[in-house]
Amino acid sequence: MDSDKMDLFNTLPDEVVSRILSSLSTKEAASTSVLAKRWRNLFAFVHDLYFDDSVFLYPKEGKREKDGILQSFMDFVERVLALQGDSPIKKFSLNVKIGVDPDRVDRWICNVLRRGVFHLYLFVDFEEVYPLPYEISVSKTLVELRIGYGVDLYSWGDDMFFPMLKTLVLELVEFGRGQFQKFLPACPVLEELTLVDMEWRDRNEILSSLSLKKLKITSEYGCLRTLSFDTPNLVFLDYYDFVAEDYQIVNLNSLVEVGLNLVVTKDLFHRARDNVWKLIHGIRNAQIFHISPVTFEVLSLCCEAMPVFKNLTILNVRSVMQQGWQAMPLLLRNCPRLESLYLGSGLLHTVTEKCGYVCDCISRKKKGRSLMSCPVKKIQIQGYRGTIRETHMIKHFLDYCPSLEEMEIIVEEKEPTLFEIPKWFELVEDTLMHYNEMSSCTVNFRALVPVYWRWTQK
Repeated sequence: MDSDKMDLFNTLPDEVVSRILSSLSTKEAASTSVLAKRWRNLFAFVHDLYFDDSVFLYPKEGKREKDGILQSFMDFVERVLALQGDSPIKKFSLNVKIGVDPDRVDRWICNVLRRGVFHLYLFVDFEEVYPLPYEISVSKTLVELRIGYGVDLYSWGDDMFFPMLKTLVLELVEFGRGQFQKFLPACPVLEELTLVDMEWRDRNEILSSLSLKKLKITSEYGCLRTLSFDTPNLVFLDYYDFVAEDYQIVNLNSLVEVGLNLVVTKDLFHRARDNVWKLIHGIRNAQIFHISPVTFEVLSLCCEAMPVFKNLTILNVRSVMQQGWQAMPLLLRNCPRLESLYLGSGLLHTVTEKCGYVCDCISRKKKGRSLMSCPVKKIQIQGYRGTIRETHMIKHFLDYCPSLEEMEIIVEEKEPTLFEIPKWFELVEDTLMHYNEMSSCTVNFRALVPVYWRWTQK
């Protein structure tokens, strides 16, 4: 940098320089310390530090294996921490892999804990499981903690306590036996909890928290035998896992929005009925409900005992062509305040006798009966392929939904459709416009191909 530009930068106020440094990566910000003593002093007050060994080594392929390169990364981290001294820190993010010294990682973590760090992100992927330092478990300043990959919490004792922690994300983390049951009570103000592919030692777990507002569970393994939700103030639940053998407690009375993606193995499918009923009954007060294809099929097992969703206004259902709509008639009938229905994978499904009167798959004298009592005002249909069957079903909804005001049809983007046939768009348009003449509903049609039309009943 030439002297004129350097002089210009030196005239900037301290707060402007600090803002510039904070917007740079930690590596870039640290490199500015060579420009002038003033910049080096100001870098000491940068409150957010991000260390990622893959970013440090980028972009040269195979650079990680070079002699001394990981040593260079570790020395860099320690120089930065030494340069900052005991200045306060708000956020510390560390993402390291095999080759980085665990003892040094311990020292770095303890350094920022002593400096009162608020947000701590630790993703450590070593060859051996890495035990997180005990000092984390008694932090009085942490507001957000995100930890993941190959770590365990065995070294944390019964005295762990997080008086300020509001957000917790755990990914591929191992707890000792009985440890998780002590963990949530140690977080008295926790509001957001995310659990991803946890390594459970106990097969029976209870999620119990009075403060928890948002919970996300994602698992590819299905390790739990029983799972209980004792979270009376939870307002958001996103649950993707194998169906547990039992849900002993389902205390979700404040739930506003829920997404269910339940996986059931073939040998347990018919045994899952009672378990799923407990969970579905527990979420009956929700206002927004997102249902995955497999969950929608599992719901068919609970048709006879489907609860009334008295507060539900938005229903988002995803299904696949290989599944029937057995659960749809009673589901719509048991949503007396439903306003918006989103059909996330289109209208095509397997024809069964149990579709009821929600569609016209089978000719019936009283078809449409399930829709006549449905208060829905808006229907969005995604994945529209332009088939005759889908088009007739659209007419079915227009004919029998008495409160329907708006219908949005979105063409399938990833799979083949009949719109590849020349002039098929015009044929579909003419057909739907004819349907619209008998409806008071506004219909919108969207596609990636260069066609868009809209009409409103006059």
